[in-house]
Amino acid sequence: MKDKKTLGQAMQTQVKRRSVLKAGAAGVAGGMLLPGTARVALADDKKPLGAWPAGAEGDSVFVGLTVDLTGPYSAQGAEQKNGYELAAEQINAGAPQVQKISPLLKKGILGKKLVLGSADAETKPNTGVQAATRFIHDNKAMMIAGSTSSAVAIALQKVCNREHTPYFTAISGSNETTGVDCQRYGFRLCYFAYMACKAIAPVVAKELGKDRKAAYLTPDYTYGHTTTQSMKEFTEKEGWKTVTNQVHPLGAKDYSSYLINIANTDADVLVVVAYGADAANAIKQAKQFGLLDKMKIVIPYMSAYLEKEVGADVMQGVYAAQGFWWTMEDHNPVAKDFVEAYEKKYGSKPRDSAMYAYLALVLWADAVERAKSFYPVDVVKALEAGELRDSPVGKVTFRADDHQGIVDFPILRGKKPADMKNPEDFFEVVQVVSGKDVLPPVGLLGCKMGDYV
Repeated sequence: MKDKKTLGQAMQTQVKRRSVLKAGAAGVAGGMLLPGTARVALADDKKPLGAWPAGAEGDSVFVGLTVDLTGPYSAQGAEQKNGYELAAEQINAGAPQVQKISPLLKKGILGKKLVLGSADAETKPNTGVQAATRFIHDNKAMMIAGSTSSAVAIALQKVCNREHTPYFTAISGSNETTGVDCQRYGFRLCYFAYMACKAIAPVVAKELGKDRKAAYLTPDYTYGHTTTQSMKEFTEKEGWKTVTNQVHPLGAKDYSSYLINIANTDADVLVVVAYGADAANAIKQAKQFGLLDKMKIVIPYMSAYLEKEVGADVMQGVYAAQGFWWTMEDHNPVAKDFVEAYEKKYGSKPRDSAMYAYLALVLWADAVERAKSFYPVDVVKALEAGELRDSPVGKVTFRADDHQGIVDFPILRGKKPADMKNPEDFFEVVQVVSGKDVLPPVGLLGCKMGDYV
C-alpha cells in the first residue's frame, strides 16, 4: 500500500509539473509565480492581475482602508472606519443583517475571512496614495476603500486603476470623480454635487422663494468648485441670483474676510459648500458676525455631525442634503438593522459616512460572490451588471457607464430645539430623492472608461 501511495504521489507531481510547463509556454510566467499561485492562474486560465492571485490564497482576504483620521475631515473618516469594521464583522459572521442586502453571503467571502487594515490618509492625496500602494504590494489587498476629500478619492482611484485593484470611495462630492476622472476600477456609491444640487434646488426655491440672492462659501479644490458650479446652475434655473462666491482654502480657520465680503452684499441666503470642520468653523463665525440674523442657510452637501458641531439653535430651519439620516429606519427595515447594530457597537446614531462605508464593503463582497472569484476583472464586471440590492436607503446599484451609484438620499430641514424628541433628533426628512431621477445623463460629465486590462 505504501508503494502504491508513493507511486500515485509521483504521478500527481509529474502532472503538476507538465501543467506548469504548459502554462509557461502560454506566457503565464509559471516559474515566476508565488507558491500556490500557478494552480489558481491555471485553473481559471487567467494571468496574474493586481494582487491576484496571491491575495486570494489562504483562508483570508485583505482589504485596505484609507480613511482621514486627522485633518479637516477626521470626524467623517473615523465614522467611515466604524462602518467598515461593522460590515466586516457581520460579513465574517454571516449575519442576517448583511444577508438582507446580499443573500449570497454566508460566513466570510467565498469562505474566506475578511481582514481589514487601515491607514490615516490625513486628507492628503499623496498620503492616501502611499497607503493604498503599500496595502496592494505588501498586504496583497484585493480592494481599497475610503475617502472624504474628492482630491484624495480621485488620486486613489487612479492609482488603484493602474494597479488593477477595485477602489470604492466612501464620500466624494466632486462631479469629476465619476466624470472626467472616472476609472474602470473606481466606484462611487454616494450621491455627489450634481445629484445633490439638482435635488435640493427646487426644494429650497419652493420653501424659501424663487427670488433669492445667494452668497457662496466654496473650498478651493475639486469638490468645492464643482458643487458651487452645479448649485448655481440649478438654483438660477429656479430664479435665484448669485451675488458672490467666496473661495477659501481647505482647512481654513479664519473666515472673517470672506464673511465681510458677503456682509457687503444684499444676499439673503448663505450657501455653505464648505464641508466637515470647514463648514462648522464658517457657520459659527457667520453666527458671530450676525449674518444669520438676516440670512438663511442652505447646505447642498452636508457633512456628518455638522449639526452637533454648530448646535440645534443654528441648524433650525437649515435645508441640507445628506446621504442618510437615521430616522429613515422608521420606513426601511434594512436601515433599522443598520442603525441598531451601529448604535449597539458604537453607542451613537450613524450618519452617512458610516452608512456608505458599510454598504460599499457589503456590495463588494456581494460582487465577489456573484463573480465566484476575486479576479479583479470578474469583480468589476459583476459590479457593472446592474444587480439591484436592498440597502438602508432603498434599492441600489452601479451604473456601468461611469460606475456611479444609483442611490436615493434625503433632503433634511433642521428642527426647532423645542421640537426635538431626543438629543439626536436634529432633522426632519423633507423628501427622499430618487437617485435615478437626479443622475446626470451618461457622458455629460465627460467619463470615458478605460480597458479592463
